[in-house]
Amino acid sequence: MSASGRTSGPASGRLTVDLSALTDNFRLMQTCSGTAKAAAVVKADAYGLGVDLAVPTLTATGCDMFFVAQAEEGIIVRKLAPSARIFVIYGAPKGSEDALLEHRMIPLLCSPEQIERWGKLIRTKARPLPYGIHVDTGMNRTGLTIDEARLIGMHADVLKVSGLCHVMTHPACADDPDHPMNGRQRESFQQVRTIFSGIESAYANSAAILTTGASGGEITRPGIALYGGEAVNGIANPVKPVVTAETRIIHIRYAKAGETVSYGATETLTRDTKIAVCATGYADGYHRASGNGTALRKTGIDKASGVLAGHRVPVLGRVTMDFTMFDVTDVPDVVLDTSEWIELFGKNIAVDDAARAAGTIGYELLTSLGRRYHRQVVE
Repeated sequence: MSASGRTSGPASGRLTVDLSALTDNFRLMQTCSGTAKAAAVVKADAYGLGVDLAVPTLTATGCDMFFVAQAEEGIIVRKLAPSARIFVIYGAPKGSEDALLEHRMIPLLCSPEQIERWGKLIRTKARPLPYGIHVDTGMNRTGLTIDEARLIGMHADVLKVSGLCHVMTHPACADDPDHPMNGRQRESFQQVRTIFSGIESAYANSAAILTTGASGGEITRPGIALYGGEAVNGIANPVKPVVTAETRIIHIRYAKAGETVSYGATETLTRDTKIAVCATGYADGYHRASGNGTALRKTGIDKASGVLAGHRVPVLGRVTMDFTMFDVTDVPDVVLDTSEWIELFGKNIAVDDAARAAGTIGYELLTSLGRRYHRQVVE
């Protein structure tokens, strides 16, 4: 295989984060929440965008409630939002109690054992300690059963005095509006609201907000929609793209028809081909299955493409740890001489379309973004 053409400067990828789009998406989620108040889910480093960028922007937009998965994430959010309410979805696993108290976080207790231990802590401190309760209504992931909630709810007045301030559940199928599970979970959620009458409650994630509003709760929890991802199947995505991921061209090479590209020799070239070798791979969260020749992808989509100065350029062969190859044969040389970056997803390729080509979802693509990207902000 012959190699020629040109090489560029230091190899890298870059992420451009549009904070104005994040602001607009939060405002849309608040509007769709009706009279309920929208919080923001910022777990997993704000879905890969960078919590240090997302939290101050959302705070400036009027958001004063944040949901994280674990106490360690909440500590970071507390530094960025000193007066916000911070809810911890993992609840209060053993060993996390001191951090939860020191940083004024609200654990969403999700088992009788957690509730018992938190109750002992309240008695030891001899003062109310804010907490919430997570009730499972069909997800079978975490949370009290309805029967367990009823037993605990018999002491609702005592719980309020001890610090109970929030009750939540999580929809399993809200991204599919016609799924019968949605109706069953909303009905169960109303039972939960009755059991804990007078306690602030939350049901709706991004998908539920866009299809049924707050679904009866006083708080909503938008997540993926804030960051530009597709929350509901089968409808046009109403939110703006927030992240543009690009990979830098580090080398242009030329290969003959009949030669192969990348590991496994799974791609045989059908014509003489110009190949852009780019500095992003699966170590950067651009999934191996984005190229062809992998058994992981069964979506009916051939393979991923990038966009180079308005030209669609398909991935060639398997994505490797540090490199992805693109077919730039149809891109004019004058463009190749002046362009260094290929968009992986963003304003031209929706993050969910890039994810589908890899046999996954936008959530996973965003949260897989590695640390080697240079982040730049558009405000």
